[in-house]
Amino acid sequence: VELPRTAGKEASSKGVADGTSVVAPGAGAGRGAGSNGLRIARILMVSLLLWLTPPLLVFSLLGSGSLPAKLYLFFTQAAFVTFGGAYAVLAYVNQAAVAEFGWITAAQAVDGLGLAESTPGPLIMVLQFVGFMAGWQAPAGGLSAGASAVLCALLTTWATFLPSLTLVLVGAPYIERLRKVRALSAALAAILAAVTGVILHLALTFGRSVLFPHGLAARPVLWSLCLALAALVALRAAKISPALLVVVGALLGLTMSATSGFAQ
Repeated sequence: VELPRTAGKEASSKGVADGTSVVAPGAGAGRGAGSNGLRIARILMVSLLLWLTPPLLVFSLLGSGSLPAKLYLFFTQAAFVTFGGAYAVLAYVNQAAVAEFGWITAAQAVDGLGLAESTPGPLIMVLQFVGFMAGWQAPAGGLSAGASAVLCALLTTWATFLPSLTLVLVGAPYIERLRKVRALSAALAAILAAVTGVILHLALTFGRSVLFPHGLAARPVLWSLCLALAALVALRAAKISPALLVVVGALLGLTMSATSGFAQ
């Protein structure tokens, strides 16, 4: 008596007869999950090696307590704990670099933001300016000011971009899937609201440095106040291109820098 064969057995028999392979349901999904795990492991391993190489060299040559080592560890931390783009990380870095560590002054932080806004490239490169100025003002390990500044700028840039690039490579294949998770969408909305407050704090901090460079008790710099209001009107009402506004602002700044009414 021959028992009835199931569809799976028939397909298997047919595959053997035809010389083709038959994959059981779910086998592809298992292999896909395994390959994704290996891909993530490889990315994390390579990223870890790339992250460890600079500090090992710096620690061995300059010491773990040197300024370049402190900058590298701090900007690695900043890359992991800040959300919301360049303006959010600037608020965190500005508070630490100016108020906590004293690597740069408030005026230099404003100069770095202005330089980043008026030159090609991402705004996040203002962090490289922070590292450069910190290394310039406090050369480490007997290095010259120029060599120390370049070293600190390179370490700052590497520590800032490597963690972000790692997270992008790991999470990119899952972005579309994660966007459909309601809990995650709610968390991102809350983060966006918090980042808005962080950016507002940054605007007030830089605004105080530009308008009241000598403290809130002193009179505001009228030229700076007029330029800020004119730029706001030009952007909101006249719809002037931000690029043109930056060029005009730079020209006006160069013109008025020689007068006593424009203080920085």
